[in-house]
Amino acid sequence: MGIKVAFVMINTQIGEEQTVLNSIKKIPEVKEVHLVFGVYDLVVKVECKGTDDLKRIILDIRTIKDLQATVTIAALPDHNSS
Repeated sequence: MGIKVAFVMINTQIGEEQTVLNSIKKIPEVKEVHLVFGVYDLVVKVECKGTDDLKRIILDIRTIKDLQATVTIAALPDHNSS
């Protein structure tokens, strides 16, 4: 079983957080987007079918105007699920 969920931490250009958030929400695999305080501006939860699909989604996210940087954390599969 491969990667199914990932979290993407995003830095935006100053003052463009809401604009980037609105663009990210248009990506179908994005399930949650949160404005946050701290090192990052946004935290995004994505669902994917595996590593190749995750790569495609991240590349889509990285094309968004006013997005400065991303850090992706792939969640391990839940071994307690059937």
